[in-house]
Amino acid sequence: MTQIFGKDFLWGASSAANQCEGGYRDDNKGLSVADILASDPDKGFRIETDKVEEGRFYASHKAVDTYHRIHEDIALMEEMGLRAYRMSIAWTRIFPNGDDEEPNEAGLAYYDRVFDDLKVKGIEPVVTLSHYEPPLHLAELGGWSGRRMIEYYLRYVKTVFRRYKGKVKYYITFNEINCLQVPFGVMTAGGMKMGFRDKANTEQLRYNALHHQFVASALAVKALREIDPEAKAGCMIASMLQYPLTAHPTDQILAYRHNQMSYLFASDVMIRGRYPGYAKRYFREHEITIHMLEGDEEILASGCVEFYSGSYYMTNCISTEENAKTIGIGETSGNLVSGLANPYLKASQWGWQIDPQGLRLLLNQIYDRYGLPIMIVENGLGARDELTVDHRIHDQYRIDYLRDHVKSLKEAMLDGVEVIGYMPWSAMDLIALSTGNIEKRYGFIYVDLDNRGNGTGDRYPKDSFYWYKNVIASNGEEL
Repeated sequence: MTQIFGKDFLWGASSAANQCEGGYRDDNKGLSVADILASDPDKGFRIETDKVEEGRFYASHKAVDTYHRIHEDIALMEEMGLRAYRMSIAWTRIFPNGDDEEPNEAGLAYYDRVFDDLKVKGIEPVVTLSHYEPPLHLAELGGWSGRRMIEYYLRYVKTVFRRYKGKVKYYITFNEINCLQVPFGVMTAGGMKMGFRDKANTEQLRYNALHHQFVASALAVKALREIDPEAKAGCMIASMLQYPLTAHPTDQILAYRHNQMSYLFASDVMIRGRYPGYAKRYFREHEITIHMLEGDEEILASGCVEFYSGSYYMTNCISTEENAKTIGIGETSGNLVSGLANPYLKASQWGWQIDPQGLRLLLNQIYDRYGLPIMIVENGLGARDELTVDHRIHDQYRIDYLRDHVKSLKEAMLDGVEVIGYMPWSAMDLIALSTGNIEKRYGFIYVDLDNRGNGTGDRYPKDSFYWYKNVIASNGEEL
């Protein structure tokens, strides 16, 4: 039998600091934009507040408390057999205000302990440098809408590169960088404190903020090459793949153009080092002007990333309004993208369509386009898990979901795609990006907390934990 996964394949799991760490003011940590996103424990999206307001619930302040329980969590990761842990560094633990002259030693020391423990356990850290939590102080100054943000970001990442040289081999410059293109990303991805529905939240603003991130990423890649030549930097793209609903040529073109601008545009800039022609056309037709300074094009061209990483959860369909009405298909949506339901797919409890074969399609498209190594650093099923009286969680539905996606991953690799890592979302249960609630659980490890942060916080391996442990032990041969 052909061995599909090499001995160094990075079987892992993922998390994000603002969704799991908590300890939001411990050891001199500053406030991030996530820390002023109030949660409604019962329904709805998070609400941006001007400051931390008394009487409101902010899920990120406690989250699932990995800041104090990280070594317990790493021990469970070792038991599961993880070879990689995709995590993020909280920028405000290193530079509490973002523009501080000197870093916070307590924050640096915390991640030293994390990386040292991971090394002892044989787990490779894959580190996201900015995962939806820019410093609040910088957000109040305009965030990524201003070029000064590039300077502060570089001060932060150079500090990280120097401190953890030899400890971290893989860095991701920005999480799901393309999500800054959509209104929801203005605060979390763009660090622009202006409200979700503010009139100033325009494409003009968001695309210029994104340009500043492209420049910052390219400069970070160049800095990493100088500081730690053995480490590699990659992009991270939310793959919002949409199919044409019908064979009508207008649907085909609509889907193709949507996919170009929704997820290929960002990776084209970060991997090819230039703005593609289709993006320039979009800017012309939508009267968007990118404020590119002299030297920016050279920076983008010289700071291309070395691997592609992405999230993959679902697909949906797109169509012209007339075709959609004729067919009468319903709608479906996720955190950041919505579209028409695919009549051939089932959906999760939250209406996210389950499409394992779409992963194979995506991987082939990306590899054919760029020829770079690929990591899938988010993929998973959010569901309402039930803890039994004997502290078990029977999540066969999650096992079925992940098994089918690993099968598609294997098919893509047989197609010739170079996939070097698979890190499902998430290692442990954590709070949701959009709501701050924990009820939509993704983890291999159950955390005993409810939407209001009540509970013991104790950790319990789910059935999927033991299934994944066997997958890793067999190097993907036993599913």
